[in-house]
Amino acid sequence: MLNYVIRRIAIALPTLLILIIISFLLMHAAPGGPFTSERPLPPQVLANIEAKYGLDLPIWQQMVNYTWGILTEFDFGPSFRYKDRTVNEIIEQGFPITLTYGFLSFIVAVVVGLSLGVIAAIRQNSWIDYIAVGITIGAQVLPNFVMAPLLVITFTLWLGWLPGGGWSGGEWQYLVMPVIALSTSYMASIARITRSSMLEVLNTNFIRTAKAKGLPYRTIILRHALKPAMLPVISYLGPAFVGMITGSVVIDIYFSTGGMGYFFVNSATNRDYSVMMGITILFGALTILFNLVVDLLYAWIDPKIRY
Repeated sequence: MLNYVIRRIAIALPTLLILIIISFLLMHAAPGGPFTSERPLPPQVLANIEAKYGLDLPIWQQMVNYTWGILTEFDFGPSFRYKDRTVNEIIEQGFPITLTYGFLSFIVAVVVGLSLGVIAAIRQNSWIDYIAVGITIGAQVLPNFVMAPLLVITFTLWLGWLPGGGWSGGEWQYLVMPVIALSTSYMASIARITRSSMLEVLNTNFIRTAKAKGLPYRTIILRHALKPAMLPVISYLGPAFVGMITGSVVIDIYFSTGGMGYFFVNSATNRDYSVMMGITILFGALTILFNLVVDLLYAWIDPKIRY
């Protein structure tokens, strides 16, 4: 198992380095720059500003300096638009907000999705199964950019139960709608994967043997069927968790939470290279990290993967 972990980490580190290099080159290949606008600055002023931020250096030298700063000091540099603020400070402000409702959305999606999938598989072709499948289909066709405005219209404008936006330190009233909007489509996918995987496992020979031995049905489900049925679900959970965090762009727009999505959209509009790069690298690192965690969990559940 240790050799497997070392191999996966050895693959993850070069992948992250390649992500940094490609993101940097693509960001600087786009026309324009962070200090270009409809009213261009005088050439002398523009030259002084670019010299201050090192933008007058060759691209390869900028890339080497930027990559070296990340690898040695974990420093994403200063923001070109937010004066007197570094990218690290912006991430420290927005990431805890995004992580809070992203993690809560993940918990809701996993708990509700697994429950619906297992119950639907156990009660196949019953009214419970039909209701569970109907809920998952309804949630699947309502992605977060559709669910968010519907929630605001219903619970804020019509009923007046919840605030339509803001954060207010993460009080529960401000968390309900972002969590629902972000978790519904992922919950539906988890439920569908769980149901199909559980049905496949319940029809295997070792489950028939367990039934023939007279084991309680609850024991068969919890101890024998659930673990192998979780393999496809676990492989989905890593990208799903990162997707809930990167999906904060839509949530931040509709609910004005002040998370990472807000800064990402503004940096793209203002051509703030350093902030865009910092958020892109952060999301990429999270994707690599949680894919690594999923691989390790997969190897722990299924010993065949280790070999």
